Amino acid sequence: MEHIAAVLLVIGCSDTMTDCRELPVSVSVFETAQECTAARPFALADVQGQAPRIIAKCLSVDPALEDDYDQIVWNVRPDGTLDASVEISDLEVASNGERPERKKDSLSQQ
Repeated sequence: MEHIAAVLLVIGCSDTMTDCRELPVSVSVFETAQECTAARPFALADVQGQAPRIIAKCLSVDPALEDDYDQIVWNVRPDGTLDASVEISDLEVASNGERPERKKDSLSQQ
């Protein structure tokens, strides 16, 4: 069984960064953060044209807790900064910024 150590989150937004949505990519979970980082440019190329502005970020996760994660919470600021975290119910387990409140999506189990 493969362990998940990183999740690739790709968000497409309007020009004004006011309307954003998660964009599906062919591979969104990775065994290492380095694999996620290496795949990021290819994922961006795959979704090019699906939104005026596209942001992608790799989120590290604890492989020991991979089956417990049930959501990715994210927020895009007006300046284009993406804050995102992988969470277990109400417990935050990984974050790259302030706790986002705007969007909440279910994390599909791979």
